[in-house]
Amino acid sequence: MEVSCKATAKQFLNLSVQPINLSALLVQALPKLMCLRPTLHKKFSIDPPPMDATLPELPQDILMDIFTQLEIPDLVRASSVCPSWCSAYTSLCNLGQYKQSQTPCLLYTCGTDSESDARLYNLAEKRSYKLTLPGPPIRSRYLIGSSNGWLVTVDDRSEMHLLNPITVEQIALPSVITLELVAPILDETGAVYKYNFWNRATRPPRTYALDELRMYLHRKAFVFYDTSAKRYIVVLIHNPEGQLSFAWLGDDKWTLLPTPKGIFHFHDCVYMDDLLYAVASRGEIFAFNLRDPIVTKKLIVDRAKNYICENIYIVQAPCGDLLQVWRLEDDTVYDEDVDDATHETHTGKIDIFKVDTTAEKLVKINSLDDHVLVLGHNQSLCLSAEEYPQLKANRVYFTDDHELYIFGWKNNRRDIGVFDLENNSREELVSPQLWSNWPPPIWVTPALTELCPTKVPPYPTPASTLQFYYPASLRAAYIFFCITIISAYLISWCSIL
Repeated sequence: MEVSCKATAKQFLNLSVQPINLSALLVQALPKLMCLRPTLHKKFSIDPPPMDATLPELPQDILMDIFTQLEIPDLVRASSVCPSWCSAYTSLCNLGQYKQSQTPCLLYTCGTDSESDARLYNLAEKRSYKLTLPGPPIRSRYLIGSSNGWLVTVDDRSEMHLLNPITVEQIALPSVITLELVAPILDETGAVYKYNFWNRATRPPRTYALDELRMYLHRKAFVFYDTSAKRYIVVLIHNPEGQLSFAWLGDDKWTLLPTPKGIFHFHDCVYMDDLLYAVASRGEIFAFNLRDPIVTKKLIVDRAKNYICENIYIVQAPCGDLLQVWRLEDDTVYDEDVDDATHETHTGKIDIFKVDTTAEKLVKINSLDDHVLVLGHNQSLCLSAEEYPQLKANRVYFTDDHELYIFGWKNNRRDIGVFDLENNSREELVSPQLWSNWPPPIWVTPALTELCPTKVPPYPTPASTLQFYYPASLRAAYIFFCITIISAYLISWCSIL
């Protein structure tokens, strides 16, 4: 994929570069690039250069090293400064060398925007970006998943697409009619105009309009990377009874996973050690090997409870442990003066368990310590607050994903906020509310990931660069100078936009 600097940069040019982020960049970049101890770096200040100052002509490998330390908004804005910076940005993306961790953002729509516009609320900067996305209009789609920077959406024909809101790349997924329990109904011209859907295996199928099926079929979707197969895979939770289907990226049909006897309604999935782990409604966890010619499954943890009243999540902690999370809602709040469809739900309790795979049981834990959870219709995340200092430790950042309300009633006020595990209290993510209630806001971690990467050799470092001919201390000084000039120039340049 050829990344377009102009098309992507225009999404972020309405905001100036944050000086505090650039100061942090200087502290982070030098130790990483030069392998020096952080204690060797002293305090410094930046004086903006004159607006007519000439940008330094930097070797591209040096420029790419600097760009790897930028957050995506700053990186994209930098790419629009001049052709050489755009070239470095393009090379960085196409070679897959940009690995900077990104703080999750809330993607939502706003009633004052067009049908194709979305907003991205950045938790790090506490401000929003406006994004213009390709058709069909984002406000006409269902948002059923978010993984690795990609949204999984469902259009008004109940067909699914992957969409990267940063690069605006879009990929069509296999047709909904390739799911085992969906069959097309054709008109006299041979075009699909309705669907038959067997929502219960023991009952006759029901007929749905093109835009109606998605309300009853789709539940949640994920995009995972299999390191052994070196391919991306899309996993879909769907009705009837929360079954699982999957498709390798590039496949032309979905494959239904075998549902274990007595198990129904999978809630969440995670991909770990090239196995798909899925948690069901009563806490059961199964591992599936999707690379075998015949998919194999293994029970990891048996039933943990006999009732169903929570949303259940499964997530991998940074240390590699598996966690299971139960999210319980308070009693529904009704407003007698408005339509019944606008009633609210509120998260009232969150229980967290470590999955002991050896003993095949759940062990309750009372605190996340210095970690945070990010839950909703996204791939569930467990992050280190030390690595993401903008997030508060021992908190759960959540969006609304209640199956009964999220698609059925579009006027609902959404259950979005931050839950403090220490005192079992919740707070608003931002006030006043920024988002429209439809489509329901969803967490997305910005990424420049290309899902169908072309094999490209690693970027060669010319023998004539400073890396080979200058000592570390001099190279450190040179990179320090370059970052200082770039940082100051970005601040000055963006302030006049």
